[in-house]
Amino acid sequence: MGRFVIAGYRPKPGMAAALELLALRHWEVLHREALVTDRPAHLMRASDGTVVEVFEWLSTHSIARAHNSAAVQALWAEFAAVCEHVPLSQLPGADVPFAEFDALPPG
Repeated sequence: MGRFVIAGYRPKPGMAAALELLALRHWEVLHREALVTDRPAHLMRASDGTVVEVFEWLSTHSIARAHNSAAVQALWAEFAAVCEHVPLSQLPGADVPFAEFDALPPG
């Protein structure tokens, strides 16, 4: 059974465009490494510019395997350079029953 994840990436100053490009590549790298299902990721933007990504890991084992993948680790290092990870509870607009975010255009 898959595991859905909702991730928040708040861009560092001047890094919004770079973050969006990385977010567009994230699922592709995870998929190439056979870590996520075939369901494509959904990418959104909160009102403060935080990129929100929803995707499905294949399993909890896949999550652990990602931490040993050189390709995934390299991409995550790129993320660390351009953003900070923020919990869902800190996303503007996530405090309502039907949270809404702007859709990011596809790559």
